[in-house]
Amino acid sequence: MGSWNSLVELFEDSVRKYPDNPMIWEKHIGVYQKTTYKEACEIVRKTAAGLLAMGLNAGDRVVLLAEGRNDWVFSELAIFFCGALNVPLSVKLKEESELKFRFSHSEARFAIVSDGQLEKVLDIKNDLANLEKIIVLDDPSETDPDLITMNEVRRLGEKYLRENPDKLEAAKSNVTGDTPANICYTSGTTADPKGIVLTQRNYTANIEQGLALYDIPETFVTLLILPWDHSFAHTAGIYIMMANGASIASVEIGKTLIETTRNIGQNIKEIKPDFLLSVPALSDNFKKNILKGIKAKGPKIEKLFNLGMKTAYKYQGDGFRKGRFHGNGLLKPMYKVFDKIIFSKVREGFGGNLRYFVGGGALLDIDFQKFFAALGIPIYQGYGLTEAAPIICANNPKNQKMGSSGEIVPNLEVKICDDSGNELEQGKKGEIVVKGENVMKEYWKNPEATASTIKDGWLYTGDMGYIDDEGYLFVLGRYKSLLISDDGEKFSPEAIEESLVSHSPYISQVMLYNDQKSYTTALFVPEKTEILDYLKSRNLSRKDEAGQQAAIQLFIDVLNQYQQNPHLKNVFPAKWLPSTFALLGDGFSEENRFLNSTLKMVRWRITEHYKARIDYLYTPEGKNPINHQNMTIISRLGE
Repeated sequence: MGSWNSLVELFEDSVRKYPDNPMIWEKHIGVYQKTTYKEACEIVRKTAAGLLAMGLNAGDRVVLLAEGRNDWVFSELAIFFCGALNVPLSVKLKEESELKFRFSHSEARFAIVSDGQLEKVLDIKNDLANLEKIIVLDDPSETDPDLITMNEVRRLGEKYLRENPDKLEAAKSNVTGDTPANICYTSGTTADPKGIVLTQRNYTANIEQGLALYDIPETFVTLLILPWDHSFAHTAGIYIMMANGASIASVEIGKTLIETTRNIGQNIKEIKPDFLLSVPALSDNFKKNILKGIKAKGPKIEKLFNLGMKTAYKYQGDGFRKGRFHGNGLLKPMYKVFDKIIFSKVREGFGGNLRYFVGGGALLDIDFQKFFAALGIPIYQGYGLTEAAPIICANNPKNQKMGSSGEIVPNLEVKICDDSGNELEQGKKGEIVVKGENVMKEYWKNPEATASTIKDGWLYTGDMGYIDDEGYLFVLGRYKSLLISDDGEKFSPEAIEESLVSHSPYISQVMLYNDQKSYTTALFVPEKTEILDYLKSRNLSRKDEAGQQAAIQLFIDVLNQYQQNPHLKNVFPAKWLPSTFALLGDGFSEENRFLNSTLKMVRWRITEHYKARIDYLYTPEGKNPINHQNMTIISRLGE
């Protein structure tokens, strides 16, 4: 494993070592085509030289607003070559105010955008005093005097390299580990977004830490299905692969975001990835599609699958086996039989080469982890945050304990602190606090937030957790998300929410609520198709009172499992399990702004929107789940 001061050094090191390896795959005219490391370097050099020719200086900011593709990586590396900062923005940003704030706050001089994002930028351009030029990656569908295409930039670069052969090298030589690389904006769900400044060394230190947990041979390829501006995808998906000469592939871009998402399944089969990065929302979709496919094959196959899963669960345990299966006796040969006749067929749906997922983004219920481990494609759950570039810990093929967020990366100090900042002893719950070379430099133009987050070099994450006696970090959730009972006791809801979704085919999404109340409540988003199928199988109708009550009873039965099922009983304290619930007609999405760009719930916004429904749950009538509000929602399912 190498050691690098900057991403520029890392990239050029890989170009020297792996010139003919495919660096990136992109689909053109229906076929994936490769660009080698050597070819990519030539493109990056021309792009960087073009930016220098246009007057880009060290320390300048450039917004990058585009879907995941070759030019996303080439553009960022070119910005780094110039000693400038990339400001990667999510293509999911829709509000003019959200985009305008990030452009203005970063004082970006240039913007690099895809044609699909161009209109958003043109709509706010006249109010951006610092923006001088918009570089379009495609042939633009709009005209504007401030537009220039990326092809034109590269032609300028070719000329600049001929006439100024030493200037690009001079710009690169000034890039050090302390040079800022990115300003990554938070989602801004509670206040204005904060711009996280990560240096070149922040990234390379975290890449080295990640590679200490994962062996990534140069033959590996991954399909990068997460947004490329997402810190997890950025470090673990792009640069960790690049460090070892491995390959990444982009999802085929559709006309809309939904169309692009639909391409993922087919693209996985085409690329045949060795591993995939995932977040809980994606894992949930994968699991549902697998179970739907098994069910479609008929009751015999479904029964065989369920028997195989029971065997696999016993065989896998909690995964804590130091790289070895701990099953014995007949379990191993039985598991091997089920793996050959059923589980291997499931893996073929992921291309046939998939070895594992790496999970991040949010807590992942242990039952999801057991499910995919049983199939032979485990999810190695990790934890991090953008301020730490982002990896803090991760389960991995060498060491795994399901339910934990894994072992802490090397060269990172981690401690658990109480509300006063005092370090707690091992096993005690408190705030996760970290210190290492991967910790951010600052929040851009926000010294107050920087000072409250970084103290004496320690990053206070705002996440609650503990470290067990074997060194595994257990992350319990965000302090800002905590449930608070009427006696002042606090509890993190994420684990219960994930468990509810994983244990019921009838629950699509859930948010728990308790703000100093005598009992906890829940907002449930029903899985409409499953509920309607259930009613149909029993000759019941959503329009009739009997059908409505039967549907509501499905949710009551799920909650009762946590009191009666020996596998679930006592897993969570009873006071934090919902006593009643409201069924919602619409789900939480990015479109309605109930999910942020990393697919995490924006709790305050959901709470505010559904205040009347929540208040009703604390009335005598609302405490009974079989109430007129829930019955009305059931009556409208499928409309």
